[in-house]
Amino acid sequence: MIPPKPAARADKVSLWRYMQLFRKDILSAQPQRLYRAWMAEFRTPFFRSYLVNQPELLDLVLKERPMDFPKSGRVNEGLRPLLGRSVFVTNGAEWQRQRRIIDPAFEGGRLRDTYPAMWAAAQAAVQRMERHVGQTIDVEPETSHVAADVIFRTLFTIPIEHEIASQVFHEFRAYQRSQPIVNLAAFIPMPKWMPRFFSRETKDSARLIRSLITRLTSDRMAAIHQGNAPGDLATKIMTTADPETGETFTTEEMVDQVAIFFLAGHETSASALAWTLYLMALYPEWQDRVASEAMALESGDFSEVSKLKISRDVFREALRLYPPVPMMVRETVQPECLRDRTAPKGSQIVLSPFHLHRHERLWDNPDAFDPERSKTEEGRTSARCAYMPFSAGPRVCTGAGFAMVEGVLILSMLLRHFRFEAIDSEVPIPVAHLTLRSANGIHLKITRR
Repeated sequence: MIPPKPAARADKVSLWRYMQLFRKDILSAQPQRLYRAWMAEFRTPFFRSYLVNQPELLDLVLKERPMDFPKSGRVNEGLRPLLGRSVFVTNGAEWQRQRRIIDPAFEGGRLRDTYPAMWAAAQAAVQRMERHVGQTIDVEPETSHVAADVIFRTLFTIPIEHEIASQVFHEFRAYQRSQPIVNLAAFIPMPKWMPRFFSRETKDSARLIRSLITRLTSDRMAAIHQGNAPGDLATKIMTTADPETGETFTTEEMVDQVAIFFLAGHETSASALAWTLYLMALYPEWQDRVASEAMALESGDFSEVSKLKISRDVFREALRLYPPVPMMVRETVQPECLRDRTAPKGSQIVLSPFHLHRHERLWDNPDAFDPERSKTEEGRTSARCAYMPFSAGPRVCTGAGFAMVEGVLILSMLLRHFRFEAIDSEVPIPVAHLTLRSANGIHLKITRR
């Protein structure tokens, strides 16, 4: 049994047809040959793009010369009303300064401090799931709920039921419905001053989300000055000074960062967890193994996470098959020689974890679900050169370690209490929205263990 993946398009289509397919779903707009190619060039009247799969080229772009391949703003144009100048969209010295302030909050030792909040969110998710025992439900809204709960508990020490947290969560769903990640500026170069023609609904949702986050951030800034702020991630980030300049984030800068923490932190985790639950329903023998191992979760002590080895292998394999961020785009700042091609300045360099993780020349049986890959030398070699669910190099996701603990814990807690069964008539098909989601939801039947 092979888990579902999107059907590839015909090898050659018109630019207009490609734009239509791309706007609908980035993944199904791509040809089948990308699962074997080391590099593919796409030409439009406005720019060239190069999808890169060869490990040596990936290292060049992400690790060896990352400053020569800054993040492209094209695919992120649709997020501009919400994200401001967050670390997700900046480059160069501005991005480096932001990372110097943010990274210390996510260092290894901080995971132990945030774990009780993750544990509480996981327990709350179990209680909510109890209401669905005996029912068939779309699990994506449930995984979004728990992932958002983790973000608010770890950032601001408030549960998702908090008035402002609940408003942000629900308004963000409205924002997602009103604004696709890809708009006209992804295809046609547009100067910064030119209007982007966002809908009124999109702009209103972004404005409300940012105003709510501003309230939380301003209140926290006041608590820090009064000396009674909790020691959570928001306090840690807002009190960390740039070691080079001594400056801390202003309230406005922190609003930008919280917006991306919420978007990236809860969207990616929700996607990963939903697809992992589907794989567990598809492979009940693995589900039972994870559930049995999860009996080690008793006290809520951080040390128990180290016992969840099967769950971690399952979650890692789910991230391989269904990476939450299926594509990333960089841009050349000068002409570059890529294999036998010269990429002009301003070329778009597309890095696709979705294609890389299923590459036929880099993985054995790439479309199959096999959590034991890491136990073979071939699997370990493939993982070293062709596995990047959190990107790689200096721009690797600062919350990667956080996400691995969160995902493994919540997966184990849910499977300890419930059994998830796949519905034959409801096969989810991956599509690329803000993250990798199912075109029509992921519907599973829930029963109590």
